[in-house]
Amino acid sequence: MTTIPIETRRNVMSRLAALVESPAADIPAKLAALYAPDAVWRGAHPLNEMAGLEAIEETVWAPLLRSFPDLERRDVIFVGGSYEGRDYVAQIGHYCGTFRRDWLTIPATGRPIYLRYGEVHQIEGGRIVQSNCLWDILDVMRQAGFWPLAPSLGTEGLWPGPITADGIVLTETDPAQSATSIAQTLAMHGSLAEHDDRACLTRESLMTMPQKHYWHPKMMWYGPAGIGTTRGLQGFVDYHQLPFRKALQRPQGSFEEVMAARKAHGAGHYIRIGDGPYSVTGGWPSVYAIHNGDNFLGLGPTGREVTMRVMDFYLHHEGLIRENWVPLDIPHVLLQLGVDVFERMQSHFDHRPFA
Repeated sequence: MTTIPIETRRNVMSRLAALVESPAADIPAKLAALYAPDAVWRGAHPLNEMAGLEAIEETVWAPLLRSFPDLERRDVIFVGGSYEGRDYVAQIGHYCGTFRRDWLTIPATGRPIYLRYGEVHQIEGGRIVQSNCLWDILDVMRQAGFWPLAPSLGTEGLWPGPITADGIVLTETDPAQSATSIAQTLAMHGSLAEHDDRACLTRESLMTMPQKHYWHPKMMWYGPAGIGTTRGLQGFVDYHQLPFRKALQRPQGSFEEVMAARKAHGAGHYIRIGDGPYSVTGGWPSVYAIHNGDNFLGLGPTGREVTMRVMDFYLHHEGLIRENWVPLDIPHVLLQLGVDVFERMQSHFDHRPFA
């Protein structure tokens, strides 16, 4: 288990913050200091994928900073590690700024907005070569006063930082603890993958399956807008896991068989790291499923195949998984199911008279 040098972490952290607070004229220089010239940027829908500093500036940062001219970056988790020979830093936090101009067609409010983010950046030679940025754009719609879906089952709102208040990791961590953290996460993932939904998928089966041995009694599960936050295993099962698994038919079998089936559909993990009491996994996409059931995001079954861009950040505390932050690109999922939340929003705010 290797980790990212502390100097590199500090440099990337400071350059990310400096980029966010840059005047428009300084964005190219700030990007050049932070990114390799041919870097790839992958983000939540409708930003999606692009390559090169010019595209990243014109598509991502210039519009964002025009809309939020006093933007600042607030990390609550900043960790790092290596996976399959690749070095990563990963963050959870919020961009905060006053919503002065429309962004991604979302009408400006003139009020403060918290743009929740999960980010994973691959580092080579001290600069970013690939960014994965799951920004919760649906939550910006919510804060702007428009909600395009059925009510969330969980609780919507800001994600707090870790209960241990030690999420910014800028010192060396114990390699043994780091290895234990990611091993516990993968063992928990294995218990989820190997539950036979076809044989028995009930509240009781999810409450009593082996996952219960990994979660802390006071666990918090922080989901994206559209799903919301839950507390305890009971809350997790009732307000996310059971509805999710009923609606989405996923590959079944052993953990290895499930991973192989996901890979066959282009899904899997590009990052698996442990850093002291934290671990991170993520995929672009991570999940493959068929939408065959009711009530996921308030939708009826479509029979469509769907993939999900997901990250998971975990805090391991008192020997168990205490907190789980889950950035997930809900607008991209909905688009695959035939729902364009931006189109719904435009029809709501378009007040032109009918012909």
